[in-house]
Amino acid sequence: MRICLRVVLYLAVILGGASEAATTFQVADSALPDPLVLVAYGDMRFTATAETAASSAAARRALVAKIAAENPSAIFINGDLTFHGSAADYEVYRAETQVWRDKRLRVFPALGNHELSACFESSCLDRWWTAFPELRGRRWYSVALGRKLLGIALDSDVSLLPGTAQRTWLESQIASMDPAVRVVLIVMHHPPAADVQTVKLVDHNPRPNEQALAVYLKTAAAHSAARFVVSAGHIHNYERLAQDGVTYLVSGGGGATPYDVDRTAADLYQDRDFPNYHYVRFELRGPTFSGEMIRLQDYAAPSPSHWRLKDRFEISLQP
Repeated sequence: MRICLRVVLYLAVILGGASEAATTFQVADSALPDPLVLVAYGDMRFTATAETAASSAAARRALVAKIAAENPSAIFINGDLTFHGSAADYEVYRAETQVWRDKRLRVFPALGNHELSACFESSCLDRWWTAFPELRGRRWYSVALGRKLLGIALDSDVSLLPGTAQRTWLESQIASMDPAVRVVLIVMHHPPAADVQTVKLVDHNPRPNEQALAVYLKTAAAHSAARFVVSAGHIHNYERLAQDGVTYLVSGGGGATPYDVDRTAADLYQDRDFPNYHYVRFELRGPTFSGEMIRLQDYAAPSPSHWRLKDRFEISLQP
């Protein structure tokens, strides 16, 4: 069964042999609505319904249905789509997201650590590429959604340090992007910026690999007309930070075991509600790029369906 990227008629794939500066996928402005609505979230851990400790099937399914109702132009996944990266997990993913394919929604995933957690890397990647055939041979890629928004999916399981293949590719993408781009949305699994924990979940704090990316983005943001937004996961909660001209989100509320965090003063989201099963809805409308965190309120119900807007922010764009 082919996933959503394959059924999008407007998606032009630039195959092997293209330069590092070439955008991997392109969707023409004429194929997109105005305003442009996108969704980003992660850490679903699609797996057997009987596995209740690692993931909530009820929360996963409620989120999938609500996101489908948004009818977004693209869904960006922050990683940990599956629990083990097994064939059975991908079957659950396909079954539970059938509505996305029925609506022909575009899905752009980033690799997480759990896609590679319970199999040899080659086998794990083969299953990933079987689920997302348009990505075969790629662990990172870019997509132009019209001329104003560039989406970039990174693989934080691979080095992002200066001089490495992924970092060199990223720098080429940014240096050569269309001058009309006003928003660069980067999706990845491990967060470059987050609430640094000192007591619990200290092993989920930002790592040097992703911190090196944040150093680069500081410079990139300062020299670009575009605004940079990073949506990461790994921490099963929601956080929002502004650092060096870049908006950093943690959106890991896709269904995996919730993680309670000690919020620091830098976090622009200070609500105490927990757990935060959620997704982030972005809207590009004229000179404004906005984001909203939509939280699943009745997460403990057998069929949860109550939602609440819990956070909202706006980013003003250059003309």
